[in-house]
Amino acid sequence: MQLVTIGLIQASHDVHGDEPVETHKRHAIEKHTRLVREAAAKGAQIISLQEIFYGPYFCAEQSARWYEASEEIPNGPTTRLFQELAKELGVVIVLPIYEREGIAAYYNAAAVIDADGAYLGKYRKHHIPHVAAGGDGCGFWEKYYFKPGNRGYPVFETAYAKIGVYICYDRHFPEGARMLGLSGAEIVFNPSATVAGTSEYLWKLEQPAHAAANGYYVAAINRVGFEAPWNMGEFYGQSYLVDPRGSIIAIGSRDKDEVVIGVMDKKVIRDVRDAWQFYRDRRPETYANITSL
Repeated sequence: MQLVTIGLIQASHDVHGDEPVETHKRHAIEKHTRLVREAAAKGAQIISLQEIFYGPYFCAEQSARWYEASEEIPNGPTTRLFQELAKELGVVIVLPIYEREGIAAYYNAAAVIDADGAYLGKYRKHHIPHVAAGGDGCGFWEKYYFKPGNRGYPVFETAYAKIGVYICYDRHFPEGARMLGLSGAEIVFNPSATVAGTSEYLWKLEQPAHAAANGYYVAAINRVGFEAPWNMGEFYGQSYLVDPRGSIIAIGSRDKDEVVIGVMDKKVIRDVRDAWQFYRDRRPETYANITSL
């Protein structure tokens, strides 16, 4: 299949942070189920949701109650629900979830579900930030909630394309982006929760650069709006699909719940890799020290 339609879902989370965890999950899952159906109705064949889509960005605070939001993958109820939805609609779904493994291991993860509803595997976010955003006590307290990923950089052979996943803060690191390309990814999805401020200008810089350096498509997904009670900043949306030349071919608004639709053309991947021989001209024998510095 040469042309594949991609659907990216960006959405606000309007439930106040003080509400019970199950209230957050119920409202968000209902909203995103509707948006997945909308994306499929618009022709999307691969659909990605935003980082930990079924709640607020709770990493703005450090509170043990958010551990209640975690689920097993693939045996948790949310994965099973979206497996059924993927099979019904005939779509591939990238499903970012707060994963619990065993009794005390938690990961920022994403399940990949094929168009027949089969669970293909998961990716666990590798790079975990832990920084205060300002004097209001809010921050990116992710090390409180997540262990670093430990399953490498898998590429999943789906019904429509070979896909990789990179989650939010991962996008600042080119090493994993290169690993995904070398493992055969044709498109890499980066579900995010990122706010306006210091790194906003990087949003449209780094991921087009990854796409061009590796000759694949990148799908960048961000949520929208402000989330109470933290109000740590504006989630600025602008989810987009960028091609292997680094050109953004579809982009969402800054502040609206939206399904962003774009088309990836696998011929462009081959054309770019033939013209820009970055993989051919690598010098891996000169890179050994990168793991010791």
